[in-house]
Amino acid sequence: MRQIISFVMLFLLSIPLQGGRVSIIPQPLEVVEQNGVFTFNSLTKIVVPKDKDYQRVAGYLSKALGTTAGLTLNTSVKAPGKNYVEFRRVKDLDKEGYRLTVSTDAVIIESSQANGAFYGLQSLYQLLPPEVFGEKKAGIAFSAPCCKIADKPRFVWRGLHLDVCSHFFGPLDVKRYIDLIAMHKGNVFHWHLTEDQGWRIQIKKYPLLTEKGSVRKETVIGTYKSKFYDGTPYGGYYTQDEIRDIVKYAADRFITIIPEIEMPGHALAAISCYPELSCQLEDKYEVGTRWGIYRQVYCPKEETFEFLENALSEVFTLFPSKIVHIGGDECPKTSWKKCPHCQALIKKLGLKDEFELQSYFVQRIEKFANAHGRQIVGWDEILQGGLAPNAMVMSWLGEAGGVKAARQHHYVVMTPYQKYYLDYYQADPATEQICMDAQTTLKTMYDYNPVPDSLTADERKYILGVQGCVWTEYMKDMQRVEYMAFPRACAICESGWSSAANKDWVSFTRRLEHHFLRLRQKNINYCQAFYNVQIEAHKDGPWNRVVVLAVDAPDAEIRYTLDGTEPTTRSEAYSMPFTINQSQVVKARAFRQGKPLGRTMQKGF
Repeated sequence: MRQIISFVMLFLLSIPLQGGRVSIIPQPLEVVEQNGVFTFNSLTKIVVPKDKDYQRVAGYLSKALGTTAGLTLNTSVKAPGKNYVEFRRVKDLDKEGYRLTVSTDAVIIESSQANGAFYGLQSLYQLLPPEVFGEKKAGIAFSAPCCKIADKPRFVWRGLHLDVCSHFFGPLDVKRYIDLIAMHKGNVFHWHLTEDQGWRIQIKKYPLLTEKGSVRKETVIGTYKSKFYDGTPYGGYYTQDEIRDIVKYAADRFITIIPEIEMPGHALAAISCYPELSCQLEDKYEVGTRWGIYRQVYCPKEETFEFLENALSEVFTLFPSKIVHIGGDECPKTSWKKCPHCQALIKKLGLKDEFELQSYFVQRIEKFANAHGRQIVGWDEILQGGLAPNAMVMSWLGEAGGVKAARQHHYVVMTPYQKYYLDYYQADPATEQICMDAQTTLKTMYDYNPVPDSLTADERKYILGVQGCVWTEYMKDMQRVEYMAFPRACAICESGWSSAANKDWVSFTRRLEHHFLRLRQKNINYCQAFYNVQIEAHKDGPWNRVVVLAVDAPDAEIRYTLDGTEPTTRSEAYSMPFTINQSQVVKARAFRQGKPLGRTMQKGF
């Protein structure tokens, strides 16, 4: 017990002093700090309008303080003289905006709609001790500093994505992920439900999709190039009742779930169940067992469209979202080029090539979706061969697709893989478990501006927002998802909510370090590379490298050695890049107020 207390005290002492008492992620639009605090006690009342959505929001506060402060707060429709929290409905705020006023006598959250009240509540939570995010009574005073906050989001789409096909995550894990989106004022959960490696959504008209298509016979060990497999069947899927429950859970937290049903590529799991959906150029089809792209894709024939329309009809009954994601990415044209039906169809429709055939495929699906009151969104590749008239684009291959779509006056969500893919390495690949290709650091994600400078003022309004993507080839459980997503998802969420003028890296790192205490209360397995020195050795000549050191943690100094010894506070202090030769190894560690932060990192020639 003494060791635990000592560790916590050391952690608290290592956190730099905040610029003020208000430390919120994402950064609010306007904050005015004032003297004094409001302290909750057993007599505090919650004042809430006679509206079920507002009352649900108030219920979240009541439950949180009941659990962590041991308080039972009574509700009322009329404010007493003092000692109350009021959710007040007003008419002069945007849909998702709020005003939060904390005085010594009361806390008032103003909003025009209940989702604004919910976001105001998230800020109130972050004004309270981190223990409010815990699951047990803390035995401390729950006080919030007096302040005035006026806030609203920068973008209308603030999302996180989760691939549940590479690896499956049960309903409780999905709800935990949704809670994290809500905590950071996100409003979209992009649920990737079908893939080559598994079909995860129950479609009653086609039972084989889950009886057979949800299970692969084994899984590759390592990258898609590996020749080693685990020999163990792997599967899982969500029943329609489970999906309805998750959809309601998200909606109660003002999060829209966007389901993704992949087409025309990434369809092998479905084709393995119903081979007639393919070009039928092969004798056998089975659910994908390795990562990557497969040549087996949907064939654009009437049987296929009938299947997809029937499947989507059931999807539409499960998800109230007006937007459905149809994938559209990474569709090899190999089968179509060899398929007599596809070649005849290209000729019949007067199409130029297989790219225009994909455009025809997407437009067929769009017409069906539009006729049922839905709008489609797809990855960049739906631009190939011509963009469907009403389609939205999710720009992942970089900015080019998003720019092209915006210039055609189509709405865009920015999620470029070089900036917002959370399956990429976040720390030195030499020290991390296997991840996707490149390294994308916390700072890279924070610094990215999702509105390309090349767009005109009129074109920029078509950028709906941002999204972080979690592809789970190398994430077998939710603990690993949390490690890969956080704290980098915090940076994406701040870019989605906070105004561009309010973004500041140093401020973010100070607030983030305090935010770690909240994540710890929620038992989130976030990555702590924040405290580790990043060592970059740049090739300069045949016999030397130029070394650059950096650390995310604010107010830290970097000490390093070149002789193999462990860095201490008496080692060389880093101030500028330096050179090393082939025999030298850099060892570096961050320190603050004489105390070490993170681990010793090292890199040689």
